[in-house]
Amino acid sequence: MPGRPDDVARQFELDRPRLRAVAYRILGSLGEADDALQEAWLRADRTDTSEVANPSGWLTTVVARVCLNLLRARDTRREEPLDDTSRGRAARTRTATGTGTGTGIGTDPAEEAQLADEVGIALLIVLDTLGPAERLAFVLHDMFDVPFDDIAAMLDKTSAATRQLASRARRRVRGVPAPEADLPRRRRAVDAYLAATRGGDFDALVALLHPDVVLRADAAVVPTPEPFTVGGVEPVARGAMASMGRARAAAVVLVDGRVGMAMAEHGRLRVVLRFDFAADGRMTGIDVIAEPARLNELDITGIG
Repeated sequence: MPGRPDDVARQFELDRPRLRAVAYRILGSLGEADDALQEAWLRADRTDTSEVANPSGWLTTVVARVCLNLLRARDTRREEPLDDTSRGRAARTRTATGTGTGTGIGTDPAEEAQLADEVGIALLIVLDTLGPAERLAFVLHDMFDVPFDDIAAMLDKTSAATRQLASRARRRVRGVPAPEADLPRRRRAVDAYLAATRGGDFDALVALLHPDVVLRADAAVVPTPEPFTVGGVEPVARGAMASMGRARAAAVVLVDGRVGMAMAEHGRLRVVLRFDFAADGRMTGIDVIAEPARLNELDITGIG
């Protein structure tokens, strides 16, 4: 490998777990993270690094720049659904390039689920609502201690502006005081709803619902040709049980300042639930949102 000292190649292999962690947290998708590492290695392999004083830091910068480009490209396609065709194309690309686990096999769903749990599903959901620059600044500085001066160079911004980006992202991730007066009780109710849905506990779910509960879902949820409405405790509970698979990738968040629930797929926000409550704390309404244009209008933050 002419023009590149052997220590950079060794450093890439030594740093691979950390570089993969950086890419995963920036992108929220294990498949995209592995693709980013593959592209970063190709760039490193084509570069004369004889003048690089800090190979580890330089490799982190290369990976971060690749991820930033992917985020910006993703941002321009934000309203496009992630369909089976695009997922299959990404998996074939990873197989052809030998990325992923290094065996040429596509991303392991169990491994991705484990990583999401380790990082925090709520964190990944909120990160997906940030702009590319905010996300990069927050992840690199707050999660990997990269200096603001280094991040500013990647973003072509001043260090002060980069600090502001990270600060805004931090407020969204950590959450701000919610205007809801009954936040603790409603959070417990949504936590219980999520637990019952994940565990398939029909009776526990029924206990959370008001007799007059109504579920409203837009056309992208199933999908169906038109939005649909379901009323009554048992029909609504059965509908919730049908979403057990999605619930495993869901977390409790604030939606427009109210306690709600969001579900992600490969680190991308896909479905949001908003809840209405009766005076006794039971749920009277569930609004299920999956249309990309509607998701983009929601203000989603963590719960501090």
